[in-house]
Amino acid sequence: MDEVQRLFTGLTSDKGLSLSAQQLVQYETYFKLLVEWNEKMNLTGITEREQVYVKHFYDSLTLSFYVDLKNTQSLADIGSGAGFPSIPLKIAYPHLKVTIIDSLQKRISFLEHVSSSLGLTNVYCVHGRAEDAGVKPELRDQFDLVTARAVAKLNILNELCLPFTKTGGLFVAMKGSDPTAEIDEAKRSLKELNGKLVTVDSLTLPVEQSERHLIQIQKTAPTPKKYPRKAGVPAKTPIL
Repeated sequence: MDEVQRLFTGLTSDKGLSLSAQQLVQYETYFKLLVEWNEKMNLTGITEREQVYVKHFYDSLTLSFYVDLKNTQSLADIGSGAGFPSIPLKIAYPHLKVTIIDSLQKRISFLEHVSSSLGLTNVYCVHGRAEDAGVKPELRDQFDLVTARAVAKLNILNELCLPFTKTGGLFVAMKGSDPTAEIDEAKRSLKELNGKLVTVDSLTLPVEQSERHLIQIQKTAPTPKKYPRKAGVPAKTPIL
């Protein structure tokens, strides 16, 4: 174990998350694939090893500090990009059944390659817009936990993500700066999409101390049939 891995395991163990030698190999393989594929396509602006471990891997795992993932069975990651937060969470919690939805086929190809290379099972990568995927019966109102990390403003995210969440399940929006104004702006979309704000958890990332906020929203009833609207509409004309 080298210095970066010692930092990473120290940070996770402080939060009660113990990682095995095999899991550390998976994170390291993931890092190497991320850097390798990033030379061919734009996956991330962060490629320095310690920063990837802290700003991508640890940042993704912060979700598990506030949500009981041991008793969560299914997770959908909307607009996952390079696989954050779903792949780091899947490595740490192998029992999770993960569905990743992303609109770019190149990213889906990368995520399929990562899943195969890391030996991950029950990871399903879906190419498509969230608005289109959210009306499919096999995906709609199905997931215990739905996540989105740095994808869009909350009033848009509610329409993209709550359709995937099962009644009684959680949607958690992972944000950077203070989301107070976004939450206020999203009140109508929450009501329309049968979501209820549960809590907002705040933390600072170790090492460089940047702000993070996790907005937990519970789904109170099935998604109304008119949502999500057609691809592109939620971003152009958000529910206000």
